[in-house]
Amino acid sequence: MTKAIHRLTKVSCAALGVALLALFSGMVAPASADEASAKKLLKAMSDYIGKQSSLAFDYDAALEVVTKDDEKLALVSSGTVSLARPDKIHATRNGGFADIETLFDGKTLTLVGKNANLYTQIDIPGTIEHLVDELREKYHRHLPAADLLLSNSYDELLQDVTEVKDLGSGVVGGVECDFLAFRKPDIDFQIWIAQGDKPYPCRFSVASRRVSGNPQYTVQIKNWRAPSGTVSGAFVFKNATGAKKVELTDLQDRLSDLPGHFKIGADK
Repeated sequence: MTKAIHRLTKVSCAALGVALLALFSGMVAPASADEASAKKLLKAMSDYIGKQSSLAFDYDAALEVVTKDDEKLALVSSGTVSLARPDKIHATRNGGFADIETLFDGKTLTLVGKNANLYTQIDIPGTIEHLVDELREKYHRHLPAADLLLSNSYDELLQDVTEVKDLGSGVVGGVECDFLAFRKPDIDFQIWIAQGDKPYPCRFSVASRRVSGNPQYTVQIKNWRAPSGTVSGAFVFKNATGAKKVELTDLQDRLSDLPGHFKIGADK
């Protein structure tokens, strides 16, 4: 009797595996149509965002890191983003180890460590696109969902992409979305785009393949707003709390989501 049960279990598991494989295979379109569809949906999102003179949203983010003991942990935070093209942005990020406010008025970037009541300022005159590039290349810092905020995010996201998939529909925060996956030489990223006439990004996830444990950053967007007028909110730092001005190096540790005793796995 026991042997019969074991045989039946093996057959059932094998049949289930075949059924699931067939089901998944049926969900994915042929490669050429799959890729064309995904690129079309991504382009529609990019065009929609690029046309917005102003926009704002709230977000929840999770940074998954790997400790020196190979334990994967998720560090979560929440915040807000508002921007007015071409050159103004205001973002906040509140996590367990940092409470940061970022303001850019087209000339000066201000970073505020609110929990330490410290701030620093950097002259970076130019557009939001220029600010994103400067932060990434010169200061190794990123604005929340920065690649999605560019006026032409399509070109930035597709740069060096080697594989594209349209994975059908998904639901994020109660919103039905198109689910797309992309692969680059060093990273994989996935994006969920709201269906309908406002194809905004609902969720964006990036995983590294160069670092042990494949750390991943995910941002989930909610309360999306794209008003016809300028987004309300301050883009100029007013120092209402009497914060002390310091150099960027003095504030650097207070801007990270990682506490000092965390160690990320070594590069592969």
